[in-house]
Amino acid sequence: MRKRAKMMNKPTILFDLDGTLIDSTEAIVNGFYKAFRSYNLTEPTKAQICSLVGHPLEYMFGSLGVKEHLIADFIAIYKDDYRQNYLSQTTLLPGGFEAVSKASEFANLGVVTTKTSLYSKNLLENLGILKYFSVVIGRDDVTHPKPNPEPILKALEAIGKSPKSYMIGDTPMDAKAAKSAGIFSIGVTCGYESRENLESICDYVCLDALSAVEYIRVSNS
Repeated sequence: MRKRAKMMNKPTILFDLDGTLIDSTEAIVNGFYKAFRSYNLTEPTKAQICSLVGHPLEYMFGSLGVKEHLIADFIAIYKDDYRQNYLSQTTLLPGGFEAVSKASEFANLGVVTTKTSLYSKNLLENLGILKYFSVVIGRDDVTHPKPNPEPILKALEAIGKSPKSYMIGDTPMDAKAAKSAGIFSIGVTCGYESRENLESICDYVCLDALSAVEYIRVSNS
């Protein structure tokens, strides 16, 4: 009971993964290439793939021209390739470890991502930071992913009431989900979206997760 009360006195910080804390570009792009090659189709460019990172796979493949009846097959091929390579081809972004470590000193932490929770937890464990998070909400944990507020609301419910809650992410989807959930959105420019687009929707924009954590720390001191 005392531990729960202590958690309620802290702010809550939710982190996106890709482009916010981790760089899994190589694993993602290679998985897409493998899927397109399997059907002897022209591969999309790396830039085209990266512009869609953060969306569910169904949306990404559909936006890259895959016919609807083939999307499930493309996802299966992608996941098979990704499963074999994602741990070795994913790294923390600069300042990612420090951001999570410092945030854990004054806030309750969670992850809200469109990756599956299994892959997300495995990655976080492999990168040495899973222990800092109270909850990890993935695509398979919700009916409606970001930009719907459902994953954020589910994470907040799991963590419990906080005086203030924040969502740190690199895409407008993170900000839209945060706004719909009624929490403060912080955009980071170290990922896949331009500062201009982030500034048009986020409550605050900064360079990276570490800068975002420092902003939150100062705001709550």
